[in-house]
Amino acid sequence: VVSKSIDEVIKNNWNLCAIGITNQRETIVIWDKVTGKPIYNAIVWQDRRTANLCDDFKKNNYETFVSDKTGLLLDPYFSATKIKWLLDNVENSRKKATSGKLLCGTIDSFLIWRLTGGQNHYTDATNAARTSLYNIHDNVWDEELLKLFNIPLNIMPKVLNSADNFGICNFDNKITLPILSSIGDQQSAAIGQACLSSGSIKSTYGTGCFVILNTGKNIIKSKNRLLSTICYKINNETTYALEGSIFIAGAVVQWLRDNMKFITKASETENISSKMLGNNGIYLVPAFTGLGAPWWDPNARGSIFGITRETSPNDIIRASLESVAYQTNDLFNAMEKDGIKPNLLNVDGGMSENNWLMQFLANILNINVQRPKILETTALGAS
Repeated sequence: VVSKSIDEVIKNNWNLCAIGITNQRETIVIWDKVTGKPIYNAIVWQDRRTANLCDDFKKNNYETFVSDKTGLLLDPYFSATKIKWLLDNVENSRKKATSGKLLCGTIDSFLIWRLTGGQNHYTDATNAARTSLYNIHDNVWDEELLKLFNIPLNIMPKVLNSADNFGICNFDNKITLPILSSIGDQQSAAIGQACLSSGSIKSTYGTGCFVILNTGKNIIKSKNRLLSTICYKINNETTYALEGSIFIAGAVVQWLRDNMKFITKASETENISSKMLGNNGIYLVPAFTGLGAPWWDPNARGSIFGITRETSPNDIIRASLESVAYQTNDLFNAMEKDGIKPNLLNVDGGMSENNWLMQFLANILNINVQRPKILETTALGAS
């Protein structure tokens, strides 16, 4: 895919000066340092296989310990328990990791390693901050957290700024380019939305929904189970954020289309919902992979309430869109309890094209919702 993209660049004689990388933040991969081959499939951010492991850590009262250092909660969403699972379950992997034969990282780190021909094992602070292994106060891999999850430091990448020199990549001797940025997708969208001042806020409606509030140089610890995280790190100065993570947003429309066959394309949901006078008492909770903020229940599952003999596919379609706004409202209620009440929300991502949903969202939140001309702000932020 990369080679085809580079061929297109050369063919069109575009003046390309650098590469920027943005990625889903919590997906993890471990690979062989010599062959570059992953020891197992990547474990994606929505994977729930470590829910019981997280419960065990909670029962042993480790959640506050982890949260105080990382700003995160104990949930299978984050990378540490995924890494532990790989080392515990893939044959000989722990022995190889200890002896320095394996490397680990989020997808940005794997891409940088590959693109630089195995020269650079790097990541940036925003991705590191999502592993539950990175101390966001001291900006270092935390020795106590590594010990808790039984993960050797030598497999973890070096952490750089979000805008930094991540190395040089040579594409089949056709073109040589530096990698000058690497940043997690939601933080990248915040930069793409110009959320560069304390108090600015954005919500990205992609597969999931992620609200990020820039908190400047201050780490705000939520009392209502929102996340403290790194917004970006530039010129060795760290800017922090408060975040609410919703696991299912656009994915509910994919479910309507691919699983239920209620629609043939996502855009149909806007027309259907706008023609209805109400939701006919139908409410959907799209906990297909558990619930994220502020509930953090990995064992929750999806539900539909209010079904009668008159319930139609259109009712469920509208309820699915409404569920995204209601989940966002849960995040804003949690923020308000923490003393934060934004009066403007910047939105982006594929679902933000839906005019009916964005108006419903503005009505539910009772604030102005602002949509940019460029909806792919994640790519814009990385560039």
